[in-house]
Amino acid sequence: MKNAFDTIVIGSGPGGYVAAIRSAQLGKKVALVEKYPVLGGTCTNVGCIPSKALLDSSEHYYDASKKFNEFGIEIEDVSLNFTKFIQRKNEVVQSNNKGLEYLMNKNKIIVFEGVATFISNNKIKVKKNNEEEILTFDNAIIATGSKPATLKNITLDKDRIISSTEALSLKAQPKSLIIIGGGAIGVELASIYARIGTEITIIEYENFLLPNMDHDLGKALYRKLKKDNVQIYLGAQVTSVQNLGNRTVVKFLNSQGNEEEKSSEFTMMAVGRKPYTVNLGLDKIGVQTDNKGFVVTNKRLQTNIPNIYAIGDVIGGAMLAHKAEEEGTFVAETIDGQKPYLDHKSIPNVVYTWPEIASVGLTEQELTQKKVDFKSSKIPISAFGRARAAGEKDGFVKILAHPKYGEILGMHIFSPRAADMISIGVTALVYEITDRDMTNISFPHPSYTEVMKEAFLEISGKGTINL
Repeated sequence: MKNAFDTIVIGSGPGGYVAAIRSAQLGKKVALVEKYPVLGGTCTNVGCIPSKALLDSSEHYYDASKKFNEFGIEIEDVSLNFTKFIQRKNEVVQSNNKGLEYLMNKNKIIVFEGVATFISNNKIKVKKNNEEEILTFDNAIIATGSKPATLKNITLDKDRIISSTEALSLKAQPKSLIIIGGGAIGVELASIYARIGTEITIIEYENFLLPNMDHDLGKALYRKLKKDNVQIYLGAQVTSVQNLGNRTVVKFLNSQGNEEEKSSEFTMMAVGRKPYTVNLGLDKIGVQTDNKGFVVTNKRLQTNIPNIYAIGDVIGGAMLAHKAEEEGTFVAETIDGQKPYLDHKSIPNVVYTWPEIASVGLTEQELTQKKVDFKSSKIPISAFGRARAAGEKDGFVKILAHPKYGEILGMHIFSPRAADMISIGVTALVYEITDRDMTNISFPHPSYTEVMKEAFLEISGKGTINL
């Protein structure tokens, strides 16, 4: 039958398109349903990829205007063309869209544009405008992702009170921007706009930036953002946000409980994301969700209906593109009858400020709370030649290990290229390599990774520098 498939994937973000490709590689007839005319989901279109394009562009501008002179490069009258700044981001996104289209064609995956709704546990309806198609399946994978959340008393009007989606495509550079939320999305957007001269204020409810990561990372980022003239309020509770036409006003209680008021051109809500299941019809077929709307799955990522699986943001946990990708591969291979490996504890978390932030495993706070004994080492990147040569002064590598067995319990990095470096820590966790074993690995000199080597040496009692 034309519209009968072995596997149907709903949602074309990183989890969805990886699940579709892996399923096709395993010989399945696959359909991918996407409600938008372009593939890639939030990550490709309004998340990971566009934000990284703007982060790189803003870093180039910052270096040219603030740092080049230190390297003997003299440039006068550096200016930012904001239209081109956004246009380049759009071009990067479009290039990724085309790449995904190519992969779908290459793997003979049939793409349906429209909104998918479950009719039964082996049938969905795909609706686009006034046209409908019915597709049948043996197995379905829900990969519909998430969308920006807001606070109960605040409405995203997408005009002055915006989410990260709108912040990535503003028509003109804002003179001022208040960001409510100091998690990954908030601090990345703060970095982009602070580096090009926008007056930035971050208001965070918790007492640390990046409150879910090791607190040493949040403290270091706080100091770096303050150097970049970002105003930060920690332990603050927002009570209201108003759109006054040409500006916004935010009222909040500061850490002492006193009411304050801040005004800016825009206010961006960065208080997390919520699962996207609109019109999916989960209730009609009895797919279980929790009290926050996330799809409930077991360890095999099956829902309570055995032939329907769910992956990525829609099931909660860390909302990371690479987590969704791993889950997509895991489910495709599970459906194929294999027994794939997936350990959520060894999936790294990355924040693309500059320096970058990356973390894997347990934090010092989690180990203390769990009453797990540990030893630690923390080595600054400024002690090494590669960082000095690059003019990088901020950053460190922190390793947590078991005091008796040397098992790596966690790694936390604040450094240029931390996103690339963290894979070494992931490898150590996955294969249970001890701190002493890691000292037997040769790291290139000069490089940022040799800071990791020194951290392993120190924590195993073989340190070569005295800090």
